Amino acid sequence: MVRRPVAWLVAVVLFVEAFGIAALNWFLGVVVDRQDMSLAGLDPDVMSVSSKVGGLVFGGYFALCGLVALLVALRDRAPAGLGRILLISAAVVHGLLGAFAWGLVGWTAFVFMIVVLGLIVLLLMTYDGQSAPGRPAAAAPDGGKGGDGSPADGSPAGSPPAGGSPVTPPPAPTTP
Repeated sequence: MVRRPVAWLVAVVLFVEAFGIAALNWFLGVVVDRQDMSLAGLDPDVMSVSSKVGGLVFGGYFALCGLVALLVALRDRAPAGLGRILLISAAVVHGLLGAFAWGLVGWTAFVFMIVVLGLIVLLLMTYDGQSAPGRPAAAAPDGGKGGDGSPADGSPAGSPPAGGSPVTPPPAPTTP
Protein backbone atom coordinates (compact mmCIF):
# COMPACT_ATOMS: atom_id res chain seq x y z
CA MET A 1 0.00 0.00 0.00
CA VAL A 2 1.07 3.56 -0.60
CA ARG A 3 -0.59 4.96 2.53
CA ARG A 4 2.14 4.43 5.11
CA PRO A 5 5.08 5.63 2.98
CA VAL A 6 3.13 8.78 2.09
CA ALA A 7 2.34 9.38 5.77
CA TRP A 8 6.02 8.92 6.69
CA LEU A 9 7.10 11.27 3.89
CA VAL A 10 4.57 13.92 4.93
CA ALA A 11 5.75 13.67 8.54
CA VAL A 12 9.41 14.09 7.58
CA VAL A 13 8.69 16.97 5.18
CA LEU A 14 6.56 18.80 7.76
CA PHE A 15 9.19 18.37 10.50
CA VAL A 16 11.93 19.68 8.18
CA GLU A 17 9.69 22.53 7.10
CA ALA A 18 8.87 23.37 10.74
CA PHE A 19 12.56 23.60 11.56
CA GLY A 20 13.26 25.62 8.39
CA ILE A 21 10.45 28.13 9.01
CA ALA A 22 11.46 28.62 12.66
CA ALA A 23 15.16 29.01 11.76
CA LEU A 24 14.45 31.44 8.91
CA ASN A 25 12.25 33.68 11.04
CA TRP A 26 14.75 33.55 13.90
CA PHE A 27 17.50 34.57 11.49
CA LEU A 28 15.40 37.44 10.14
CA GLY A 29 14.73 38.59 13.70
CA VAL A 30 18.46 38.58 14.45
CA VAL A 31 19.18 40.55 11.25
CA VAL A 32 16.60 43.20 12.13
CA ASP A 33 17.97 43.39 15.68
CA ARG A 34 21.58 43.83 14.57
CA GLN A 35 20.79 46.36 11.86
CA ASP A 36 18.78 48.45 14.32
CA MET A 37 16.49 49.59 11.53
CA SER A 38 12.89 50.64 11.76
CA LEU A 39 10.17 50.23 9.21
CA ALA A 40 7.72 53.14 9.06
CA GLY A 41 8.58 54.13 12.61
CA LEU A 42 8.11 50.69 14.18
CA ASP A 43 10.38 49.81 17.09
CA PRO A 44 13.20 47.48 15.90
CA ASP A 45 13.04 45.44 19.10
CA VAL A 46 9.35 44.78 18.59
CA MET A 47 9.95 43.73 14.98
CA SER A 48 12.79 41.42 16.04
CA VAL A 49 10.83 39.76 18.83
CA SER A 50 7.68 39.41 16.73
CA SER A 51 9.66 37.76 13.93
CA LYS A 52 11.17 35.27 16.36
CA VAL A 53 7.85 34.54 18.08
CA GLY A 54 6.06 34.22 14.74
CA GLY A 55 8.69 31.77 13.54
CA LEU A 56 8.36 29.67 16.66
CA VAL A 57 4.55 29.65 16.47
CA PHE A 58 4.50 28.82 12.76
CA GLY A 59 7.24 26.21 13.21
CA GLY A 60 5.31 24.71 16.10
CA TYR A 61 2.19 24.55 13.94
CA PHE A 62 4.03 22.64 11.21
CA ALA A 63 5.65 20.40 13.84
CA LEU A 64 2.21 19.61 15.26
CA CYS A 65 0.96 18.78 11.77
CA GLY A 66 4.05 16.59 11.31
CA LEU A 67 3.25 14.83 14.58
CA VAL A 68 -0.26 14.06 13.30
CA ALA A 69 1.21 12.63 10.10
CA LEU A 70 3.71 10.61 12.16
CA LEU A 71 0.89 9.16 14.27
CA VAL A 72 -1.00 8.28 11.09
CA ALA A 73 2.10 6.48 9.80
CA LEU A 74 2.70 4.62 13.05
CA ARG A 75 -0.92 3.58 13.62
CA ASP A 76 -1.88 3.13 9.96
CA ARG A 77 -5.25 4.73 10.72
CA ALA A 78 -6.93 7.78 9.33
CA PRO A 79 -6.51 11.03 11.24
CA ALA A 80 -9.62 11.99 13.15
CA GLY A 81 -10.96 15.12 14.76
CA LEU A 82 -8.38 17.80 15.46
CA GLY A 83 -5.65 15.89 13.60
CA ARG A 84 -7.69 15.84 10.40
CA ILE A 85 -8.51 19.52 10.79
CA LEU A 86 -4.79 20.31 11.29
CA LEU A 87 -3.82 18.43 8.12
CA ILE A 88 -6.56 20.10 6.10
CA SER A 89 -5.47 23.52 7.37
CA ALA A 90 -1.85 22.68 6.52
CA ALA A 91 -2.94 21.83 2.98
CA VAL A 92 -4.76 25.18 2.70
CA VAL A 93 -1.72 27.02 4.10
CA HIS A 94 0.55 25.35 1.55
CA GLY A 95 -1.81 26.29 -1.26
CA LEU A 96 -1.79 29.93 -0.15
CA LEU A 97 1.98 29.95 0.40
CA GLY A 98 2.43 28.43 -3.04
CA ALA A 99 0.36 31.20 -4.60
CA PHE A 100 2.39 33.88 -2.81
CA ALA A 101 5.68 32.11 -3.49
CA TRP A 102 5.08 32.17 -7.25
CA GLY A 103 5.07 35.97 -7.30
CA LEU A 104 7.50 36.75 -4.49
CA VAL A 105 10.14 34.00 -4.50
CA GLY A 106 9.92 32.15 -7.78
CA TRP A 107 8.72 28.96 -9.38
CA THR A 108 10.97 26.61 -7.36
CA ALA A 109 9.36 27.64 -4.07
CA PHE A 110 5.96 27.36 -5.75
CA VAL A 111 6.73 23.81 -6.90
CA PHE A 112 7.89 22.82 -3.41
CA MET A 113 4.72 24.18 -1.80
CA ILE A 114 2.47 22.48 -4.34
CA VAL A 115 4.31 19.15 -3.92
CA VAL A 116 3.80 19.35 -0.14
CA LEU A 117 0.16 20.30 -0.73
CA GLY A 118 -0.24 17.27 -2.99
CA LEU A 119 1.37 14.96 -0.43
CA ILE A 120 -0.93 16.17 2.34
CA VAL A 121 -4.00 15.78 0.13
CA LEU A 122 -2.79 12.31 -0.91
CA LEU A 123 -2.39 11.38 2.76
CA LEU A 124 -5.92 12.56 3.52
CA MET A 125 -7.43 10.85 0.48
CA THR A 126 -5.74 7.46 0.87
CA TYR A 127 -7.19 7.10 4.35
CA ASP A 128 -10.57 8.56 3.34
CA GLY A 129 -12.53 5.30 3.07
CA GLN A 130 -11.04 3.83 6.24
CA SER A 131 -12.93 4.11 9.47
CA ALA A 132 -11.42 6.41 12.07
CA PRO A 133 -12.31 6.50 15.75
CA GLY A 134 -15.55 8.42 16.12
CA ARG A 135 -16.42 8.14 12.42
CA PRO A 136 -18.57 5.39 10.90
CA ALA A 137 -17.00 3.22 8.23
CA ALA A 138 -17.82 4.13 4.66
CA ALA A 139 -20.79 2.14 3.36
CA ALA A 140 -20.23 -0.39 0.63
CA PRO A 141 -21.69 0.75 -2.71
CA ASP A 142 -23.85 -2.41 -2.94
CA GLY A 143 -25.34 -1.90 0.53
CA GLY A 144 -23.14 -4.55 2.14
CA LYS A 145 -24.42 -7.32 -0.14
CA GLY A 146 -22.35 -9.61 -2.28
CA GLY A 147 -22.95 -10.06 -6.01
CA ASP A 148 -25.55 -12.79 -5.38
CA GLY A 149 -27.47 -10.80 -2.74
CA SER A 150 -25.86 -12.57 0.21
CA PRO A 151 -24.16 -10.56 2.95
CA ALA A 152 -20.65 -9.36 2.10
CA ASP A 153 -19.11 -11.18 5.09
CA GLY A 154 -19.57 -14.55 3.35
CA SER A 155 -22.40 -15.90 5.52
CA PRO A 156 -25.37 -17.44 3.71
CA ALA A 157 -28.36 -15.23 2.99
CA GLY A 158 -30.92 -15.25 5.78
CA SER A 159 -28.42 -16.32 8.46
CA PRO A 160 -27.85 -14.14 11.51
CA PRO A 161 -25.11 -11.52 11.30
CA ALA A 162 -21.61 -12.60 12.31
CA GLY A 163 -21.86 -10.74 15.63
CA GLY A 164 -24.90 -12.58 17.09
CA SER A 165 -28.61 -13.21 16.68
CA PRO A 166 -30.84 -11.47 14.14
CA VAL A 167 -32.70 -8.38 15.23
CA THR A 168 -36.34 -9.06 16.06
CA PRO A 169 -39.00 -6.36 15.88
CA PRO A 170 -40.70 -5.29 19.10
CA PRO A 171 -44.05 -6.90 19.89
CA ALA A 172 -47.17 -5.24 18.54
CA PRO A 173 -48.87 -2.85 20.93
CA THR A 174 -51.92 -4.20 22.69
CA THR A 175 -55.02 -2.22 23.52
CA PRO A 176 -56.59 -2.58 26.99
